[in-house]
Amino acid sequence: MAQGVRWGIVGLGSIAHTFAKDLALVKGGSLVAVASRSIEKAKEFAKEYGATHTFDSYEALFESNEVDVVYIATPHTSHEDLSIRAMQKGKHVLCEKPMGVNPEQVARMISAAKEKKVFLMEALWSRFNPSIQKAKQLVDNGKIGPIGFIHADFAFYALGRDAENRLLNPDLAGGSLLDVGIYPIFLSYLLLGMPKKIQASSRFFKTGVEMQTSMIFDYDDAQAILYSGLNSKSEMKAEISGSDGSIFLHPRWHEAQGYSIEKEGEVVDYNLPTHGKGYTYEIEEVQACLASGKQQSTMWSHQNSLDLAQLLYEVRQKSGVIFPFEEQKQA
Repeated sequence: MAQGVRWGIVGLGSIAHTFAKDLALVKGGSLVAVASRSIEKAKEFAKEYGATHTFDSYEALFESNEVDVVYIATPHTSHEDLSIRAMQKGKHVLCEKPMGVNPEQVARMISAAKEKKVFLMEALWSRFNPSIQKAKQLVDNGKIGPIGFIHADFAFYALGRDAENRLLNPDLAGGSLLDVGIYPIFLSYLLLGMPKKIQASSRFFKTGVEMQTSMIFDYDDAQAILYSGLNSKSEMKAEISGSDGSIFLHPRWHEAQGYSIEKEGEVVDYNLPTHGKGYTYEIEEVQACLASGKQQSTMWSHQNSLDLAQLLYEVRQKSGVIFPFEEQKQA
C-alpha cells in the first residue's frame, strides 16, 4: 500500500457522506470507489468526493482490484452478509456499528476475517474520540478514585419519520437500542467491563420497534444508569463518578469536544475539539493497523465487539425486543 490505503464505500446514505468528508482530512488514505444500487447515486457521490470508480452493485466493488479496505455503511441487517462477502474477496473491512444484530452474526464475521486473514473492525467511532480516550486514561490512572456510578444517555425525537424509515422499521432492526443505545452501553463497558447483572425496560412504538429503553448495569462496586430513546431529546452529558471526584463528557458526549473534572467542589473544563466530525480517528486507526499488518485493533478488538453485541442482546432479552427475522429463525 505504498500509494496509500485505497478505500471503498458501500451504502451511500448520510453517514457515508460524513465519513467521506473526514477521510479527506486523513493522510495516507483516499476514497477510490463507491457502490450503490443506483449508479446515478454512486456517480453523484463519487463526483462530490473525488472517487474514481463507481459501481451499481456491492459485489462489483468487492471484486475490484483498486480497493484495499471497504467501509460498510448500510443498515444493520446487511452488515454481516456484506462484510463477509467483502472479506471473502480479500478486502479489509470497517463495518459501521453495530457490527452485527446479535452475537452470532458478529462471531461469524470474526470467523470469516480470521479465515481470510484480513482486517476487521467495528466502526465504533466514539472509542477513538479524544475526550473519551482521555476520560478512560484518567479513570485508569485513578484520577477520581474507584468508579461508583456512571450515567449516560442518548435520545432524540424520530417518531415523526416515515414508518419505513430504518429507525422505525422492525425488519431493519429498528428502534433506539442498536442505533443509539449502543453508545451508553459502550461507555459503561469501556470503563467498567462486563456487568454482573442487567436490568432493562422498554416501551414500544406502533410499528413494533422499541422506542425507549432504560437500563441498569450492576457491577461489584458500581452501577451504570443508561438510557436510549427516539420519542424525546435528552441532555447527552455523560457523568463518570468516583470516590474522589467526577468526570463529565460534554454534550453530545459520544462526539465530545471536551470534558470537565470536578473535585472538592471545583470544576475545571478542558476543550478537546475533534479533527473534522471525529471519524478521522477510527480511519487513522484502521490505516495504522493495516500498515503494521494487524488483523484487528487493540483499541477496539474483535472480543470488544463480541462483548458489546452480547450486552445489546442481553438488554433486548430483558426488555422483550425481538426482531421479526429472529422470530422466524426461532420458529
